[in-house]
Amino acid sequence: MPIINRIADYAEDMKTWRRHLHMHPEIQFDCHKTAAFVVERLREFGISDIHEGIATSGVVAIIEGNAAGPTIGLRADMDALPMDELTGLDYASTVPGKMHACGHDGHTTMLLGAAKYLAETRNFAGRVALIFQPAEEAGGGGDVMVREGMLERFDIAQVYALHNAPGTPVGAFYATPGPVLAAVDEFRVQITGVGGHAALPHETNDPLVVAVAIYNAVQTIVSRNHFTQEDLVVSITQMHAGSADNVIAESAQLSGTVRTFNRDVQAMVMKRLEQIVAGQAAAFGVQAELTYEVGYPATINDPERTAFAVDVAREISADVDDTASRDMGAEDFAYLLEKRPGAYLFIGNGNTAGLHHPQFDFDDEAAPYGASYFARLVERALPLG
Repeated sequence: MPIINRIADYAEDMKTWRRHLHMHPEIQFDCHKTAAFVVERLREFGISDIHEGIATSGVVAIIEGNAAGPTIGLRADMDALPMDELTGLDYASTVPGKMHACGHDGHTTMLLGAAKYLAETRNFAGRVALIFQPAEEAGGGGDVMVREGMLERFDIAQVYALHNAPGTPVGAFYATPGPVLAAVDEFRVQITGVGGHAALPHETNDPLVVAVAIYNAVQTIVSRNHFTQEDLVVSITQMHAGSADNVIAESAQLSGTVRTFNRDVQAMVMKRLEQIVAGQAAAFGVQAELTYEVGYPATINDPERTAFAVDVAREISADVDDTASRDMGAEDFAYLLEKRPGAYLFIGNGNTAGLHHPQFDFDDEAAPYGASYFARLVERALPLG
């Protein structure tokens, strides 16, 4: 079974919706205009059980099937990124410094397409909770929705989501049972030494020397402190110090990220960072403070629900890979999967620029595939009769 014919009829509507969203990006929790657009479309579809203001600007809408049954949750993220768009498209972002560079405009559109079909047909026994979430890129909107009691409030039993995959064929699906995306944490190191004139280094205690020593020591965490078969990435991404060529700075800063799948590995990295920072500070006689912030947890797919989702995807597409590699990126759908079984799959987005790139664009040809997948997921998970 390919794309659902009725959903194929919506293709031009979905393109219009998606390009409107692309032109009017919003970031983090400030997705009020996007949410209003979503609610307006849902009301046009005949959906009246709509709940707004969840996690500030999130929306949950309920579609009742033609018989009683459990509730399945379908989630799409709505937020954009704080960056300028360089595509030159006639529907490019109209908001300076904001851009849909991760395809959340497409994710929202795919769920709207499924919502329109499901509201028309209601060929299922139970309820669908359409979850339109803000603040995936930063702020953990998924976590906030969970902590506000969304899953219990709407009695959601299972959860599913899609993310576009640039550089893969339109209509292809990719799945990974178990861990699929990494946990991501952030750390910062503040080093305070003694600054002074570059001609008199003996009168200073140069924090840049310490910063370089810490940087080099951190590289040994991956190569010497952990088992190579446990995925781990530690990246120092920023170093800041100094104000002039002839001045030795008084302070320096380092920051970066830690990406793991295993909590024991995460704990090891935290301990080693503490030891390295304290040890180098003592060795060079400076003060150094480590700040470590635990971020999104690993996204872990339920194997049984993933196998089910793969079966559904194969009804939509002949190009389905159920052994895709896990990725070191992160995703706050992880918070929903911590509480409910479900699956997070990727859908092909054609020959586009990469995610978070200023020339990225969601391929509108992918939207009917994603909407059909969501719709069939509901009909298969909540069958009538």
